[in-house]
Amino acid sequence: MSGEDDGAELRRLRWRCRRGMRELDQLLMRYLDHAWAVDSDAQRGVFLQILDCEDDILWHWFMGHEEPADAGIASLVARIRDLPA
Repeated sequence: MSGEDDGAELRRLRWRCRRGMRELDQLLMRYLDHAWAVDSDAQRGVFLQILDCEDDILWHWFMGHEEPADAGIASLVARIRDLPA
């Protein structure tokens, strides 16, 4: 993928990270800023699965009130919570 394609993809992802809840926006953007570029295609796929989830579910996961049933999602949620702000 060219640099231009990468930039367009990142812009689309940033738009998808805008959830209407500031805290979720910040958490999801944190992953894009710190981990997206270096993560594997498999990890990126898990992130895309997270973006497909409802906001209330994401909120419960990120706040630790519930645990995702999928181990890959649970692992990435924990990683995102631990990323520097």
